[in-house]
Amino acid sequence: MSSTTPSLTDRLRRSNAFISVLAIFASFVVGGILIAITDEKTASSASYFFARPLDTLAAAWDAAASSYAAMFRGAVFNYDAGTFAAMIKPLTETLTYATPLLTASLGVAVAFRAGLFNIGAQGQIILGAIFATWIGFTLDLAWPVHLLLVVIGSILGGALWGGIVGWIKARTGAHEVILTIMLNYVALNLVGYLLSTPALQRPGSTNPVSPRMHESAMYPELLGPDFRLHAGFLVALAATAFVWWLMNRSTLGFEIKAVGSNHHAARTAGINTFKVTVLAMVIAGAMAGLAGAAQVNGTERFLTESVAASIGFDAITVALLGRSNPIGVFFASLLFGAFRAGGGAMQIATGTPIDIVLVVQSLIVLFIAAPPLVRSMFGLGQRKRKKPKAPVAVAAATTAGGEK
Repeated sequence: MSSTTPSLTDRLRRSNAFISVLAIFASFVVGGILIAITDEKTASSASYFFARPLDTLAAAWDAAASSYAAMFRGAVFNYDAGTFAAMIKPLTETLTYATPLLTASLGVAVAFRAGLFNIGAQGQIILGAIFATWIGFTLDLAWPVHLLLVVIGSILGGALWGGIVGWIKARTGAHEVILTIMLNYVALNLVGYLLSTPALQRPGSTNPVSPRMHESAMYPELLGPDFRLHAGFLVALAATAFVWWLMNRSTLGFEIKAVGSNHHAARTAGINTFKVTVLAMVIAGAMAGLAGAAQVNGTERFLTESVAASIGFDAITVALLGRSNPIGVFFASLLFGAFRAGGGAMQIATGTPIDIVLVVQSLIVLFIAAPPLVRSMFGLGQRKRKKPKAPVAVAAATTAGGEK
């Protein structure tokens, strides 16, 4: 092998995808240790550790393994179920949870590529849900047309909220973090206000909930009434393909990445940075708005104040884990959807607090943010390279050899 050809270890060391996998693995290991430490059987056997150390190690392994096995059964495949439908239902739940998270994360990823730290997906989801809800219960149209209008409305609502941030950022230079934080609060209070007025409140109810969506406005179920998975998942897949094309095959995608890499150099090269900044946030908001439609027109069927849950904030983590790459974001969304689907099953089956899922998620972010730490943990540190001889010394040695 040529000295200039990188070895397999060197390629792995430089691979962001491999580092992400190692970060996830390390997070699960640390999470398993925490599960074992807090397990009652492990604590009991630890009292006579020096007499029979294998008992403590076996109890620790059983605690971690049984918890993760329960999570697997609740998120991927329930091999203890009696029917095939019951066996695959956990996977469909994972896909259902991942659907709004995927589109919201794509929005965050697009903004990241433009050099914008968009933490306003929460508010953009809420605005998309508001628009989708109003169209969903006020209009009475045939199914394909009604659903299409609902989806378009959710896109417009999220794009509006993201576009406000992009315009103010491009026009005044105000920091997008502050803008998105404030607009998150505005959106949260706005939906609370609307749900207490005749505009969105369910008639005859004093609770802050909207009327139920018309059936013609709902995403159809993909696998029948026994499963919650709906056609919003297909829309999320289409959104993933669109963002991939946008970022890798379109002129606007090239301009977004150029502005994100160096704003001043992009402007010098003739790129309209004002337009790119606004469009990047409009697209980011539109993707997050789709998550709002997935919530109200896919799973919840009506609007509440908690429609966005923690999806907007989880989307930041997913975008980081996916390295702002649409394909990476897709798989990261599946992972976090599995956490949501399997966490409850783990707590019910083994008594392990569901908070351990949040711990693992936090550790993933920590390790993703520190690639050198992950490399050192797994012995993938940078190799020391021999310094080449100085040109003068080489020339002198060559001359001396020639004189001999």
